[in-house]
Amino acid sequence: MGVSEELLSELRVRPGSKVSLAKLDPGRTLGLDKDSSKQRLEELRAEMAELQELLFADRSRGLLIVLQGMDTSGKDGTVKNVMAGVDPHGCRVTAFKAPTDEERGHDFLWRIHRAVPPRGIVGIFNRSHYEDVLIARVRGLVPEKVWKERYALINAFESLIDEGGVTVLKFFLHISKDEQRARLQARVDDPHKHWKFNPADLKERERWHEYEKAYEDALEKCSTERAPWTIVPADKKWVRNVVVAETVVRTLRAMKLKWPKAEFDPKGVVVR
Repeated sequence: MGVSEELLSELRVRPGSKVSLAKLDPGRTLGLDKDSSKQRLEELRAEMAELQELLFADRSRGLLIVLQGMDTSGKDGTVKNVMAGVDPHGCRVTAFKAPTDEERGHDFLWRIHRAVPPRGIVGIFNRSHYEDVLIARVRGLVPEKVWKERYALINAFESLIDEGGVTVLKFFLHISKDEQRARLQARVDDPHKHWKFNPADLKERERWHEYEKAYEDALEKCSTERAPWTIVPADKKWVRNVVVAETVVRTLRAMKLKWPKAEFDPKGVVVR
């Protein structure tokens, strides 16, 4: 059992609509259960692998998957679990960190545009250009006038990407503050996860409501017909994985990709 198109549509942010994350339950199961979700994920990964090969062969479109969320929301886990069956030759993952000196010498979208996948490739952004209206806003790294102008620039940028043949899917992995606390504590308690813990995350956690408001504005102002946001209930990892996988598979199906015609007569070829 998977997630119906009706439910997936419900999770998408309609252009121009208001978003209140506090009113959205990050613990929703969407009618799924853990065991059947694992089986469904296996089915989706198998189909995704086939569709990704077709995308690579057809080369009429590309796919960009944007993953955003609070610390510990599961961006890395989504890449690891959802994209497990995809051919690495046809998939590129970019994790955006603090900009380098060279990147700071350009406009904020310069480094992002360089990482956009070409047609035929699946690109995944683990964090993205949205950091420039999130962390840049909350930490006061740029003036308010600057980050406010970026919403329109982002929409134009994503429209350009789509016009150029790359479909954009954006997922906000929505977790609760209690779930974040549990995941951070698990990193502290497990010596094998100490490398994943950064004490600075606790300072960011103190700004939870500021980040929540910044995300709400980004979701409201930058969910468009061409590049919609999907708010994924992410307290339960198995729900998160199935929602993302279902959306990716349905998007690839809708592209109506075709195998390229052979440039030779296969009937006349015999391999000896």
